[in-house]
Amino acid sequence: MKAITIIQPWATLIALGEKKFETRSWSTKHRGELAIHAGKKVDREACETEPIKSALAKYGYTADNLPTGAIVATCQLEECWQIERLNWKAVTKPVQFTATNGRQSLWAGCIEGNKEYHFGNYEHGRYAWELSDVKRLVKPFRAKGQQGLWNW
Repeated sequence: MKAITIIQPWATLIALGEKKFETRSWSTKHRGELAIHAGKKVDREACETEPIKSALAKYGYTADNLPTGAIVATCQLEECWQIERLNWKAVTKPVQFTATNGRQSLWAGCIEGNKEYHFGNYEHGRYAWELSDVKRLVKPFRAKGQQGLWNW
């Protein structure tokens, strides 16, 4: 199974079903099963910002008790969308996604009040990996992570 290492708190936000897109500077052709590995690094500052702090607190997490160095979930990687920032005045922070097959979608997560926008980096030219069917592991499985996609 392919895996990706993600620093905390973002790996746990995915495992909890709070984060539906993993944003990256690079694209992938991989589709299908994907393991979410929580790296050893915890971005403590991010853990204290809203809406991340509230999303974690809802499940009893803080920067001090997030799992690290372990697989925390499995999911399906459905699509890899390229992010395009639009200049429409009628929509707050508009984002358009373009799939590798050319299919396009205006993303509703960009609208104010939707926390997903705050859980990733949606700058023009980046990629949003659409995740579905997330299954959180009851007990995280210790594993050493790697950069990029790796085999677990």
